[in-house]
Amino acid sequence: RVLGNCSHRFIDSYEYLPAHLAFDEFKGVDRQLHFICLDGDNHQVVQILRTRYKKTLLKYFGRFSPQARANFRTVTMDLNFYYQDIVRACFPNAQIVIDCFHMIQMLTRSFNSLRVKVMKTFDKRSRQYQLLKSLWKLYLKKFDELEKVHPRYNWHYKDCLTQAQVVTEGINTSTTLENSYNLMQSFIQAFETGNTHELKSLINCQDQIGTLMHKTLLTFKHNLTAVLN
Repeated sequence: RVLGNCSHRFIDSYEYLPAHLAFDEFKGVDRQLHFICLDGDNHQVVQILRTRYKKTLLKYFGRFSPQARANFRTVTMDLNFYYQDIVRACFPNAQIVIDCFHMIQMLTRSFNSLRVKVMKTFDKRSRQYQLLKSLWKLYLKKFDELEKVHPRYNWHYKDCLTQAQVVTEGINTSTTLENSYNLMQSFIQAFETGNTHELKSLINCQDQIGTLMHKTLLTFKHNLTAVLN
């Protein structure tokens, strides 16, 4: 019903497509994942489809004229592999660009999983366990944004520490955790400064960083061209 009321704003001609698109999905009716496509320049909705299945997307984009698909230039997306298959099948001249937000999200999730894993190796009453658990959100922030001057008392680990001291002592409980944290922070900084040389170097990191973080880097490496665009 909602889609019907706003569908008049979507592109209904199969002779035209914006030069730049963005693909993603969202949870809708009955918590099902639906496909959404935006104009990359003005962020207006181009189309919303009831499903995100590859067959559905190929059928929809296949309706556009060869000229409309040939004029299409870039598509921004996450690392969903079948989105890339769809672009290659339907848009011969399009360049795939991986959204930085999704990459940082993958890195933070990988690090957070490792933090929990390391935390569970300590006794629940220990200082190390409490440092890694009670203020876990601090580990996901940029280190430059952490409080470094005014310590605050925390009853979990019964000490006065600044936010930076909490994170520093927490990651020092494991070499793998420390390496993964430093890698995540370096990635965020490289993204913000557009340093593609540094990004390539980080993707090929040989440090001990944990299984899930290693798999994340392998995913980036397999999509290296799109990642560095």
